[in-house]
Amino acid sequence: MARLPRLSIPGALHHVVQKGNNREPIVHNDADRQQLLDTVFDHARRTAVDLHAYVLLGNQFHLLLTPPADNSLPLLMQAVGRQYVRGFNDRHQRSGTLWEGRYRSTVLQAETHLLDAMVYLDLLPAQAGAAVQAAQYPWSSHGHYTGQLPERRLVPHPVYWALGNTPFAREAAYVERVKAGLSAARTAAIESAVLHGWALGDAAFLAQLQQQTPRRVVKARPGRPARPTP
Repeated sequence: MARLPRLSIPGALHHVVQKGNNREPIVHNDADRQQLLDTVFDHARRTAVDLHAYVLLGNQFHLLLTPPADNSLPLLMQAVGRQYVRGFNDRHQRSGTLWEGRYRSTVLQAETHLLDAMVYLDLLPAQAGAAVQAAQYPWSSHGHYTGQLPERRLVPHPVYWALGNTPFAREAAYVERVKAGLSAARTAAIESAVLHGWALGDAAFLAQLQQQTPRRVVKARPGRPARPTP
């Protein structure tokens, strides 16, 4: 069965993940991490993509972003792949592919899922054994949203701005969200959405999204379609 095209909806919140081939590392040191991060930010600026949050792990990276046009996200990821992989191979005297395959992505309803998705990204380093707590991991956007490591190249989403009237209030509210963590059900929903490419949101959001693309945004129900009534 042919793979469905990835969802790419202008103005919508997207969760993107790119993994290393055969679960191998995509970074070996902090120089690699900085190069990957700078490359992502540089091409986000070039393609006018708003990058809201990120996390870089040993064998994968995740992004939360909003593209302005249908082709903005593909152009961003293609450019990052070309530039970073070429530099990585040169630095480490290797050749061939670095990525597992094509990146995975999905669309999220920002009002109900942005903050959960940000928390999900922040908790990944601890789950991977890269840090004990989110605040101890420097290669994510956690530090920016908690006031520890400001990153001027990030574009906070309006949903984050709504957490409080002052920077301190927003940062304190977000710290509490991360401390509270996510339920197993919410975590599974986020992971399943980005893994399979199905949009995540309420019925009204999904119906509106479906009007913007000929590609299905939710998984079809199993079984044959019901026969029309005579």
